[in-house]
Amino acid sequence: MAHDGLRTGLMEVSQASYQIIADLLAARTGQQLTESRRWRIGTALAGLFRERGISNVDQLVCMLASPGQAALTDQVVEALLNNETYFFRDRPTFDQLPEHIFPMLAERRASKRRLQIWCAGCSTGQEVHSLAMQFAEERERWEGWSIDILGTDISRSAISVARAGHYSQFEIQRGLSVAQMLEHFEETASGWQMHSSTRSIVRFQEHNVLDQPPAMSSFDLVLCRNVLLYFPIATRQRAFARLHQAMTDDGILMLGAGETVIGQTCDFEPLPGYTSLYGAVRPTATALSA
Repeated sequence: MAHDGLRTGLMEVSQASYQIIADLLAARTGQQLTESRRWRIGTALAGLFRERGISNVDQLVCMLASPGQAALTDQVVEALLNNETYFFRDRPTFDQLPEHIFPMLAERRASKRRLQIWCAGCSTGQEVHSLAMQFAEERERWEGWSIDILGTDISRSAISVARAGHYSQFEIQRGLSVAQMLEHFEETASGWQMHSSTRSIVRFQEHNVLDQPPAMSSFDLVLCRNVLLYFPIATRQRAFARLHQAMTDDGILMLGAGETVIGQTCDFEPLPGYTSLYGAVRPTATALSA
């Protein structure tokens, strides 16, 4: 019985440590580490444990509680972020952009000949670079236009990879045809480097979608895919408000396949006939005067 009591005590300490880690992630990013995702902690932190010589989560929590551990705290948060992404993710959904949405926006912005696009939670940049490839493959249509694609993510390491535009053989094969690889990338000794001509319309910066929108923002199209899944409902509503704030009056939002605005926010409504695409809703004159 004493042995069982010791095991129970250790489990309780471990559970408390997991909760501290979950609270840290929520405080820094807004993401919720639910019971169903608790298994990720050990896997995500395995590299950090090896690097720092840490044996378990309990030891990590003790170290985090010590003074002067800001760098370790940053490493823990970075490790827990889900940076899963690949080129042209959910291809049928992504193909709606050049087939329908870009022509729609081109008509709406014909007088200004300028498009501003924001990819929020862009991870290591494949989504942003996928957009850049779509515009590069229709250069004649966009001749004389100013195209600006901003990719943001809370992860410093992910943004560093995105800015470099350099991907491994495994990463380059996920979502790209051989023709696209050869047209937009150059093979190097350590992987594949995206051509500067394709990347010329993209830029990246660190940013949390829950913060004030990027400076000077008035985006025609916003992609925020597979980001809101990890937020509790109240945080998700705050994120929708930030996205809405950053968009033009007739802006368009694209979410991930498992996300929706229905029952979540009044700031957006589904675009009829499209998948995962939503239009910004603005208050009517009557509502404003009420």
